[in-house]
Amino acid sequence: MRPDLSAASVRLDPADIVGPVHRRLFGSFVEHMGRCVYTGIFEPGHPTAGDDGLRGDVLDLVRELGVTTVRYPGGNFVSGYRWEDGVGPVDRRPTRLNLAWHSTETNAFGLGEFMHWAGRAGIEPMLALNFGTRGIAEALDLLEYCNHPGGTALSDLRVEHGDPDPYGVRMWCLGNEMDGPWQLGHRTAAEYGRLAAETARAMRQYDPGLELVACGSSGRAMATFGSWESTVLEHSYDLVDHISAHAYYELDGEDLGSFLASAVDLDGFITDVVSTADAVGARLGSAKRLGVSVDEWNVWYLRRHMASMAGSDPADWPAAPRLSEDDFTVADAVVVGSMLVTLLRRADRVQAACLAQLVNTIGAIRTEPGGPAWRQSIFHPFAQAARLAQGAVLRCDVRSPDTPTARYGDVPAVDAVATWHDATGDVTGDATDGLGGSRLTLFAVNRRAGEPVRFEVDLAAFGPGLRLVGATVLADADPAAVNTQAEPDRVAPRPHPDAALTGSTVQVTLPPASWNVVELRRD
Repeated sequence: MRPDLSAASVRLDPADIVGPVHRRLFGSFVEHMGRCVYTGIFEPGHPTAGDDGLRGDVLDLVRELGVTTVRYPGGNFVSGYRWEDGVGPVDRRPTRLNLAWHSTETNAFGLGEFMHWAGRAGIEPMLALNFGTRGIAEALDLLEYCNHPGGTALSDLRVEHGDPDPYGVRMWCLGNEMDGPWQLGHRTAAEYGRLAAETARAMRQYDPGLELVACGSSGRAMATFGSWESTVLEHSYDLVDHISAHAYYELDGEDLGSFLASAVDLDGFITDVVSTADAVGARLGSAKRLGVSVDEWNVWYLRRHMASMAGSDPADWPAAPRLSEDDFTVADAVVVGSMLVTLLRRADRVQAACLAQLVNTIGAIRTEPGGPAWRQSIFHPFAQAARLAQGAVLRCDVRSPDTPTARYGDVPAVDAVATWHDATGDVTGDATDGLGGSRLTLFAVNRRAGEPVRFEVDLAAFGPGLRLVGATVLADADPAAVNTQAEPDRVAPRPHPDAALTGSTVQVTLPPASWNVVELRRD
């Protein structure tokens, strides 16, 4: 006999499509912050590194994570970065202060090394431009160095540096968080909007097909949010393709319920950005519809980081210090999973997203210098979504009991999204696992910290032939459990003990504070 449980339900229809699964939703972020680069992805002399200094164990985990796109080199770092410092012979590169993160930058790893790493990792580069201490001329110089085949001063310099083929970078971020007073060279919305527009116009004179991302406000809680986007897009709307949004969440004291519901805020954030962009487009009479690039998102214990930075010795500028190396918990993984649900559900407008960051610094992967690399708890929901979310995102209007939260009021206890790869239909997306046939994947989160929820999924609209091929759950009696060097697999998805397909209905019990994945196929 099963205990009486709260019940949630949803009816899925393969014809009710939100939009395609954009592969760029599974992007990440590499910044010269802490140990993300040095002793993270790059550590000459490490037992797994080759002559290029790239850690092979980290490359293996990046491929397993399923990252499709990586934003580089920042982040706050980019607003003081001179890209020329990181190209050419390493022994001639200058050492400089990294003002963004109170550290020393050796420039042993730069653009060429990143592009080589991207090729080995099989990811698409997304480059961010310095709009803090630099501007149009430097952006055009970097574009020429990266993308022109040869025969000019900067393209020939790239060839001289050992890369005869152009990098072919398609996606460019026009600065980073330019409304933030912490940002070098931060600007008013009008100042930034004009610079973004003029730089975009100049870059398109070289290549009209580039994809350009304008800076949105640094966060939904900023006093500038909303008015910033409106003013910036008044200047740049028809010259850019996306507007950025950055979102970080952390557990505030003992308020686990609100933390597990963080994606409610992310969903509202995306709605506000889209509404503001569409209002500007309507005022301008433009037929263009901008995408949203959530190119920084994650759980980040920012208050903890700020406290540690406040205690920094003003005379000490260490190279690659340990910054924001959070040990992510089960609860953190559930929140990351719920944010993935939101990003997928908003696939009609969210076309790119970057989990920030990739290694060590708020990273899905952790390393020790000269030692091992391992998966953090948040690695797992991302890797599952990147591998299994294929084809089209289906509308998933879950009927769910509510759960109370101190910050967001009553919210649905269950949040879910489904993707459908129809091998016989028009919207198939990219099959990334090499298996044939149609496949339906359901991703579901139980936001209740102390109570399971019974979840039923009606699949009658799919017709016969679907079979249940797998179900996993990430949960733990201790929501604060973490993976460590000593116990790298303490937190991981396990086979679901309670998932069944009966007729055309999937039934599954979602444990408290859990991330759940159910896979079905039709040959």
